[in-house]
Amino acid sequence: MISSVDHLIIAVKDLDQAINDYEKILGISPCWKGKHKELGTKNALFNLKNTYLELLSPSDIGPGTDFINALLTDKGDHLAGIVLGTQNINHVKEVLDKNGHEVEIGLGEAVNEKDGKIRRWKNIFLPNTLSRELFIFIIEHTEGNLPKYESQDSSKVKRLDHVVINTQDADAFISIYRDVYKIRLALDKTIDHWKRRMLFFRTNETTIEVIEEKDKKESADEIWGLAWEVDSIEDARKRLVSNNVEVTPIKKGLKDGTLVATIKSHTCNVPTLLIEHLNRNKTQAS
Repeated sequence: MISSVDHLIIAVKDLDQAINDYEKILGISPCWKGKHKELGTKNALFNLKNTYLELLSPSDIGPGTDFINALLTDKGDHLAGIVLGTQNINHVKEVLDKNGHEVEIGLGEAVNEKDGKIRRWKNIFLPNTLSRELFIFIIEHTEGNLPKYESQDSSKVKRLDHVVINTQDADAFISIYRDVYKIRLALDKTIDHWKRRMLFFRTNETTIEVIEEKDKKESADEIWGLAWEVDSIEDARKRLVSNNVEVTPIKKGLKDGTLVATIKSHTCNVPTLLIEHLNRNKTQAS
């Protein structure tokens, strides 16, 4: 039913500053900058191999700007939303309705300020029983495409490795993401030394990592952080440092065959990890 993590949304107050920051983080420029006239918001999109990143900001009077302003007032710039992709939103509605979740299909449109091109889509904004009060909705793109990611530069971010959600109830996520959305549950494991239960849901070469914290102070779920994959973490770190981005030293990741570094600045308050999969790169090279 759900075929992808379609894109991620970072809510930002100053769109131009956020664009400048993420050009440094990702090493690429936005492929789209435009407005949602009916919502009153403006955005910039960075397309990657398996998803895209949306920087979303208030613009004009409208329901979207009211919503984003409320988010910014509450948390400032932050990782605000996850958008799940489908190839048949009418089927999604049928399934959700049959399961007792009454939903409606809406329409969306955006115009690129550079060339006037239009993108259109259908979406379903989810009830709290499915979103768990997070900013998560389902989308089917119906008109217009973003240019494909083409860079061969090993220092640039090429794909989203995973997005992290914190929760107090892992079983509730399984009942929704596996049983309703039909996203593959690839891992369900308790990490003893962390005293944490970890779930990996996988789709379109992307992982939704859910970490259960029973002693979490806040009861609400939280979309927490991102991990970006690069071909060479050493090259990526050099590029970032040369752009005055603060990055920790490279170290071995928790997963065998990975190297990681944490980006400490220019992230719009999003906890951000760089990761290189050594075995994957060796396979591609051979």
